[in-house]
Amino acid sequence: MIKTIVSTSLPIDERFTVKKNVTSHGTGKKRICIVSGTHGDELEGQFICFELQRQIQENLQLLDGTVEVYPALNPLGIDSITRGIPNFDLDMNRIFPGNPEGSMAEQTAYAIVEDLKGADMVIDIHSSNIFLREVPQVRINVSTADTLVPFARHLNLEFIWVHEAATVLESTLAHSLNSVGTPCLVIELGVGMRINHYYGYNTVKGLLNLMYEMGMWKEKPEGLVNEHPILSQGDEVAFVNASHSGIFSTETHNSSIVEEGQEIGQIISPLTGEVIEHVLAPARGFLFTIRAYPVCYEGSLLARIQKKP
Repeated sequence: MIKTIVSTSLPIDERFTVKKNVTSHGTGKKRICIVSGTHGDELEGQFICFELQRQIQENLQLLDGTVEVYPALNPLGIDSITRGIPNFDLDMNRIFPGNPEGSMAEQTAYAIVEDLKGADMVIDIHSSNIFLREVPQVRINVSTADTLVPFARHLNLEFIWVHEAATVLESTLAHSLNSVGTPCLVIELGVGMRINHYYGYNTVKGLLNLMYEMGMWKEKPEGLVNEHPILSQGDEVAFVNASHSGIFSTETHNSSIVEEGQEIGQIISPLTGEVIEHVLAPARGFLFTIRAYPVCYEGSLLARIQKKP
């Protein structure tokens, strides 16, 4: 069943509309919500929403509860391939929990939070931006780690990153929901403006596996690939930043184990034909972020490594 959460008039007889698809079956009372499209240039969630709903409809007899899918919280951003809300110069994930008396964007954020409240679990799916490629991972604020990490372990993803609190997180959807007692996990995967089908299929398996563990799906999915994800806490992540400007050239792939001092790429100069910088791993560990966009400047993030002994 398609339901409209927000419908606001726009110029030239158009409307800004946020919709969800609600599927209920069986006698179970639990409710899981899958949201995506908060940033218009993050498209991995579009395929995940499609594939999840396809599999649920083909196996409806296995569902015992309610699944709600919100594929496009920022439909104008998706239409224009824009990270924020076009014409408002706003990052939608920085205005939650919204304001019922505020601007159109604030009213939309408020309506979304109110609609999601009370769910047994909310999964907020994001891609990376166009600059970085991320392995499929769950990101959890340290303040909610005790509650959320046990759920995150069932999502069939490679990596769980428990990170420190930051002021900007207070205006995200996940923080707003967790603050009112509605558990919300943030998934990040892939790269901006692209869809990785392998990542998508594995994430859908993870969502069904989580539903199975919650008692909402009657069969454990077959072929899970990451039942024991890497858990990162505290200062276990090493950041690799560029010391020079140039073109970042690398053949190193995500999900690989790198050694301390190993060259993971080079910053090169097309003008002079020289290598400006040999980019070395500062520690041994699991490479879970690598720069996808080659142009870099001094200070640009090139990689992130989960340190291993």
